[in-house]
Amino acid sequence: MNSSDTDLALAAADGDAAAFSVLLSRCYDGLFRLAFRLTGSQHEAEDLTQDICASLPAKLAAFRGDAQFTTWLYRIAVNAAHDRRRRTTSLMKAAAGWGEWEQNRQAANAENAAQVNWLMTAMTGLPEDLRDTLALVLDDMTHRQAAAVLGVSEGTISWRISEAKKHLRCLRSTEDQT
Repeated sequence: MNSSDTDLALAAADGDAAAFSVLLSRCYDGLFRLAFRLTGSQHEAEDLTQDICASLPAKLAAFRGDAQFTTWLYRIAVNAAHDRRRRTTSLMKAAAGWGEWEQNRQAANAENAAQVNWLMTAMTGLPEDLRDTLALVLDDMTHRQAAAVLGVSEGTISWRISEAKKHLRCLRSTEDQT
């Protein structure tokens, strides 16, 4: 396609998908380079470029062809970079003071994750009936519901949970001693 960028942009604004594809393939690398210079980070530049490309079909409706297409596109890129910086600054201001709370929350989440990982690993060593029962109860089923699923009495579920806890306590104790 030997059309100018302006002709392609106007055709794309009218819904010509092929023109949009050619236009995007022509300008993508330059747009990425500009985004990289504006952000200073490859990751941020990739995100910014993708955001611009995703919004481009809607923005093309406003393109009148008065300026070169690249001039118009780069103005959009500069505005998008400014918007991104403003959002980042706003988020950082909003997050100020939450740092210690967030660190404590992440530490608690990491500890929880470690405990869950230990439990999932430890459950593989339980006899099948205890493991199945414990899995159901840990999945927020009542003893009555678990009993119905497994076809046993509620008392059996309670006994199995007790036995599973004994096995897990013994395993934890053994691990703590080593």
